[in-house]
Amino acid sequence: MKTILKLEELLMFALGAYMFSLLGSNWWWFFGLLLLPDIGALGYLVNPKIGAISYNVFHHKGIAIVLYLTGIYFLNEPLKLMGIILFSHASIDRVFGYGFKHFDSFKNTHLGKIGN
Repeated sequence: MKTILKLEELLMFALGAYMFSLLGSNWWWFFGLLLLPDIGALGYLVNPKIGAISYNVFHHKGIAIVLYLTGIYFLNEPLKLMGIILFSHASIDRVFGYGFKHFDSFKNTHLGKIGN
């Protein structure tokens, strides 16, 4: 089952890359911004609960989709780009086992413990 879920996430990452290609932007934007959602981990400097909340907000595919659709509605390319980057980043993170964080520890995710 784990392999199927990782394959699904990899295909979602490919979908994000495809959606980025429709923007007509240079590819360096995609790869240059791909790690930006990890800024959500800065919340761990406050405490694990704030860190988990901020990390999860920056890795939520629903938020990514809302940003993208809002960008379509308002014809706003930066919003579409933000949605694509968040979606793609969350997908590739989950391929590597980084899921939504629980409040107790960065290593405790909805996919299990990181590093096990």
